Amino acid sequence: MSEKNKAGYHVPRLRFPEFREAGEWGSQFGDALFDQISNKDHNSDLPVLAITQEQGAIPRNLIDYHVSVTEKSIDSYKVVEVGDFIISLRSFQGGIEYSGYKGICSPAYVILRLKSGHSSEYFKHFLKTSRFIAQLTKNLEGLRDGKMVSYKQFSELLLPTPSRNEQQKIADCLASIDELITLEAQKLDTLKTHKKGLMQQLFPAEGETLPQRRFPEFREAGEWATRELSEFITERNQYPTENVPLFSLTIENGVTPKTERYERSFLVNNEEDAYKLVLQDDFAFNPMNLRFGAIGRYSGSENIAVSKYYNIFFCDETVDSRFCEIYFKSDVMVAFYDNMAIGTLIEKRRVHFSDFLNFKIRFPLLPEQQKIASCLASLDVLITAQTQKLAALKTHKKGLMQQLFPALDAEVWP
Repeated sequence: MSEKNKAGYHVPRLRFPEFREAGEWGSQFGDALFDQISNKDHNSDLPVLAITQEQGAIPRNLIDYHVSVTEKSIDSYKVVEVGDFIISLRSFQGGIEYSGYKGICSPAYVILRLKSGHSSEYFKHFLKTSRFIAQLTKNLEGLRDGKMVSYKQFSELLLPTPSRNEQQKIADCLASIDELITLEAQKLDTLKTHKKGLMQQLFPAEGETLPQRRFPEFREAGEWATRELSEFITERNQYPTENVPLFSLTIENGVTPKTERYERSFLVNNEEDAYKLVLQDDFAFNPMNLRFGAIGRYSGSENIAVSKYYNIFFCDETVDSRFCEIYFKSDVMVAFYDNMAIGTLIEKRRVHFSDFLNFKIRFPLLPEQQKIASCLASLDVLITAQTQKLAALKTHKKGLMQQLFPALDAEVWP
């Protein structure tokens, strides 16, 4: 077991060979390491920065962030330099954000600038660790949501400070993993983009009767036929008669186990009528969120239950359920749902199941449906594998960070 140093920190569990005999880490309070900056001297020609948990401080035009600000309010914005840190309202959730850009941000944020003699890259990682976030929450217990951590409160936090050389070594190690994560994320994005582009070619464009690209064996098969969904879709309105797993429907992951988002995973007594039964290859859609893509197919083998507020249906043998899932979740269909949604309030617009059944869309013959579904399913296998590879890298980085940074106070290594 490691010994505590006088300042309350342990030597980290994992240390690079050249520093193993360098002794215990030191520590300093926040105000000894960082100055609070409030520079409003700018001509409003700098990019406005969004403060995000995922990408730190980043120009709003580089992400999907649409908040209009007046010229007068811009005048009060603070200048952020490359290497500055920003305390946001969500620091309790995601730590303190780093800026790789020069820009301006809302005067509501607290801007920190690291004093000389330390590595900003080292603190870029440390101030996002779960250990620091736990320390932040513990030391500022009672601070309510909606109130930001002040510089005074931050200044009272004790932060670990090894030598500058060791700081830089840790930063370089974690930066190399970040580079791998970025590369693997780009590969994942490339696969998803390729699938999206392929789908646009394998399905007819709006107003067209044939897709741009067709497999050789179907090039002489003629036009895709128009079919009304009611011709092959049947609604399922059954309630579970025994305990079955509870599932939910998400836009991102379709029909997914409820335990991923909720503590409870099975039905309890006397609540069967609050849920609907779902069988293998059944579809569920949320009338309120269908226009955002909230529709999915259940591919599992055991029966499950979902909220009674979802519509459940299944397709007959004249169509391929995998093909239907791809079609129903395509960008073309999501745009169509949005156009067909009804309601007096924008946020309450919905697509009723009766209207859904009246939709008319073009379908090829069953063999071509199956060919398209199999082609795209092979891409999904690659996307899933790449997603898992990326998740494994992120998990590895998280575990490495827990070992490269020391424990504080009563926390000890086993």
